[in-house]
Amino acid sequence: MRHVITERVAALRQFMRSQHIAAFIIPSTDPHSGEYVPTHWECRKWISGFTGSAGTAVVTLEKCGLWTDSRYFLQAEEQLEGTEYILFKDRLPETPGIAEWLGATLHPGDRIGIDGMVNTIHEAESLQASLLPYGLEVVSTPDPFELLWHDRPSIPSDPPFILPMHFAGKSCEEKLTCIRDSIHADGADGILLSALDEIAWTLNLRGTDVHCNPVFVSYLLVTSDEAILFILPEKLTEDIRKYLESNGVRTEDYRHIADALEHYTGRCLLVPDTTNYRLYQIIARHTETIRKTSPAVHLKAVKNATEISGFRAAMKRDGVAMVKFLMWLEEAVKSGKETELSIDRKLYGLRAEQELFQGISFDTIAGYQEHGAIVHYEATEETASTLKPEGLLLLDSGAQYLDGTTDITRTIALGNVSDEQKKDYTLVLKGFIALSMAEFPYGTCGTQLDVLARQFMWKEGINYGHGTGHGVGHFLNVHEGPHQFRMNHVPAFLLPGMTVTNEPGIYKAGRYGIRTENTMLIVESRRTEFGDFYKFEPLTLCPIDKKAICTDMLSPEETQWLNQYHALVYERLCPMLNDTEQEWLKKATSPIEG
Repeated sequence: MRHVITERVAALRQFMRSQHIAAFIIPSTDPHSGEYVPTHWECRKWISGFTGSAGTAVVTLEKCGLWTDSRYFLQAEEQLEGTEYILFKDRLPETPGIAEWLGATLHPGDRIGIDGMVNTIHEAESLQASLLPYGLEVVSTPDPFELLWHDRPSIPSDPPFILPMHFAGKSCEEKLTCIRDSIHADGADGILLSALDEIAWTLNLRGTDVHCNPVFVSYLLVTSDEAILFILPEKLTEDIRKYLESNGVRTEDYRHIADALEHYTGRCLLVPDTTNYRLYQIIARHTETIRKTSPAVHLKAVKNATEISGFRAAMKRDGVAMVKFLMWLEEAVKSGKETELSIDRKLYGLRAEQELFQGISFDTIAGYQEHGAIVHYEATEETASTLKPEGLLLLDSGAQYLDGTTDITRTIALGNVSDEQKKDYTLVLKGFIALSMAEFPYGTCGTQLDVLARQFMWKEGINYGHGTGHGVGHFLNVHEGPHQFRMNHVPAFLLPGMTVTNEPGIYKAGRYGIRTENTMLIVESRRTEFGDFYKFEPLTLCPIDKKAICTDMLSPEETQWLNQYHALVYERLCPMLNDTEQEWLKKATSPIEG
């Protein structure tokens, strides 16, 4: 593989010379700003060999660099070893940014190439601004991988399918009306939707084009009097055509989007910053634009009553699968035959037995002992550890159901664990409980609450590099904005109806990792003279392993929360289990003494 990467980089450099550019930047995204992308656009993976979901490769005529965040530091070190790529650990104080590194590597007047179709407006403009002090220019080039990647996978052609109203809760027609009302209020007469989850949500359609994310490759142009879905014609079945027509949506070929925008006759188009740069350049040449977040982002983040009901039902079924799995694991690990891969397959099978199951919502992270410290570890046949009846297993998994999306992490003591592991496990649990118990006023954003999950480990000089929580789509992408729990500022308000995860962790490289995660629903709490207050309702229903808890580290209030949560888990799941499973769950959720 190292030799193959060397050949690919050499071919890219030939392309760069033909375009008179000194460097080329390859992000992880596609024309739709997706976090996970169809294989057709996995160009950064192809050119570098690094398979993580986040990262940016930069190739100059003499050097190569790859930037990724703390979730992937260990993985990137392993996968880049033996290549000429230098790993740059993003967001660390000593790590230069891409512009800084290019400024020190290149010469004033040099040109930096990007494919404008896979870089957003924001990314392209930010890059140009950061390179300006070094006298470097950003230019948009043709996609080099159309020439270089000879066996490149095609754009997916499988048809989308209709999500019925009894799951969606609001019709396509209603959603289009809400979008039109919003853009008219902003002074625009049209909007280009390019984010695939926004399009799927708006049209009440789902697809299979992206691994784990039930979306389909397309654009949606919504104007005052029409909506046009740009999609490959071979993806349209007769049922889908009729459905779209009945909702006032006509279709055009996905490959004609640029031409359609060239001939757009509206007065003003709302263009989100997540739109790809090349399409924005086409629009801006002849049409007034408003740069603003798509209204679909906020509309789909606040779930309607039907979606909330669906989430609760999906979480019950997912909880049943988890209980069956944990009960099985307790005995299976004693055999010494189970691996990180085999338990992943077992959990998948148990979820697949559940009604409305559609697949996993992300690749399962099953990290035993030192592998748990790799935040986004994914076991392979070569790396999978065999589980022993000792130490910690970090298991982060989720599923897609027609009525909801799940995301849960449990760290499981498979046997004896050290005092240090118990202390760290309890520090994570204390932060998890503190955020779970939060009550907050209208106008609060996730950044203001993030410290609740970190406070106890900060007192011990410990921190983690990832965010504490993210929104979760309704049978959509497991990572959904605009709201998050993060140390860096995310201004989106936390509002009733939003789903959000709570997942603090501690990771000690080469030793172990610990994370506990629930998906929560923001609900109304009370109204006082100081305004409306909100709180979190746990949606995830699964025991939290008690074996690694230092109970003397928990306050009475924390102990009460844990016992109440476990009582809820037992109450909701017990009717769906057989006698043996009920008995196991009763023990797993029994109260602890504070």
